[in-house]
Amino acid sequence: MQYDVIVIGSGPGGYVAAIRASQLGLKTAVVEKSELGGVCLNWGCIPTKALLKSAQVFEYIKHAKDYGINVGSAESDFGAVIKRSRDVANGMSKGIAFLMKKNKIDVIVGHGKVLSAGIVEVTGNDNAKATHEAKHIILATGARCRELPNVKIDGKKIIGYREAMVLPAQPKSLVVMGSGAIGCEFAYFYHAMGTKVTIVEFMPNILPVEDEEVSKEVAKSFKKSGIEMLTNASVESVNTSGSTCKIKVKTADGFKELEADIVLSAVGTQTNLENLGLETVGVKTDKGKVLVDDFYNTNIKGIYAIGDIVKGQALAHVASAEGIICVEKIAGHHPEPLNYNNIPGCTYCSPEVASVGYTEKAAKEAGYELKIGKFPFSASGMASAAGAKEGFVKLIFDAKYGEFLGAHFVGANVTEMIAEVVVARKLETTGMEIIKSVHPHPTMSEAIMEAAAQAYGECIHL
Repeated sequence: MQYDVIVIGSGPGGYVAAIRASQLGLKTAVVEKSELGGVCLNWGCIPTKALLKSAQVFEYIKHAKDYGINVGSAESDFGAVIKRSRDVANGMSKGIAFLMKKNKIDVIVGHGKVLSAGIVEVTGNDNAKATHEAKHIILATGARCRELPNVKIDGKKIIGYREAMVLPAQPKSLVVMGSGAIGCEFAYFYHAMGTKVTIVEFMPNILPVEDEEVSKEVAKSFKKSGIEMLTNASVESVNTSGSTCKIKVKTADGFKELEADIVLSAVGTQTNLENLGLETVGVKTDKGKVLVDDFYNTNIKGIYAIGDIVKGQALAHVASAEGIICVEKIAGHHPEPLNYNNIPGCTYCSPEVASVGYTEKAAKEAGYELKIGKFPFSASGMASAAGAKEGFVKLIFDAKYGEFLGAHFVGANVTEMIAEVVVARKLETTGMEIIKSVHPHPTMSEAIMEAAAQAYGECIHL
């Protein structure tokens, strides 16, 4: 078959690129060896949020008395929670299949490999091979769970995020290696469901990429709830020979041994670049990433790469934006390059975390003189009414020009609030303009206006 565009991989980068290409009149196909929607829809973003919602509902019920509601003792059905999550994911994947059909995109099932510029070979599940021609080939193959050489994933006692979503029974105890978004979300989920959870983090703070104040606020909340945390620590070995896992942890104070039913490895991801034909074709890579320009061209004309396999944050919304920019450039449009310093990051544990732009430390290192405003949700009327007074909004501005440098939120529903800041920064909004933009009362979002006012000495409610 001859196409204008063939996309290898149907995750949030690949399927979005394919749909946009079709909208622009390009004859398009997607090659996918597993489920449509990739990791995000099937084993990442969507099913984890379904699990977290179940945990949140369970916690609401357990604390119903705080809201003046008396209910009987609540019990979780772990199997039913897992089934709901899988049903949500399956429904979303079927939705992608519908979108492929609606947009007249051919779905080619199998493993895609670039034979040369313009030629893709697909090996089907029956091992039959077929070649397809395309003027433009977009690689969107994503990433998988990273393994540490001394802690190999066996899928039973030492697991990755996929296994964590479909365990046949709830473990009584769990050690989570790594405290990024994946590690903290699973730590919260399993703890809320009743599992004893310990986090082991190599860096000084959990959520180490976040602003330090945010990391410390989440750590305080986790500690209060009963989650144990070992920072400046590393898992040296795991003995799985017995009925439980014996985990040897190196800490600043020496070695410590932990015991748990399951060890979850959440130490990052590894890109899927194997067996794509990159070496044969001559596509350049560096440290597991495909080298591309601002419009995702590789060094080989007609071959592009987007998503987790290129520079930038390994996030679904980043991959989608990259896919749209890539195909719009192919179609002769004039898209702007993506601003990787205005990408929101969200972690959906409780309390939630959302951030964009510079942290306070990074802004200082970049040479800015800062105005910083911080508004605690304990001073928010809506937060008090909702029983969600944990956390704060922290805004960072350039003192000289008022440039909106960054925002860091921790608290209930803050992942829904961060988009305001992304748009404001895109429009080059200043701190004073945020202050003068009337926010509705009572809402959690008022905290953004109040934090901006606090930065300029005008806060009313502190």
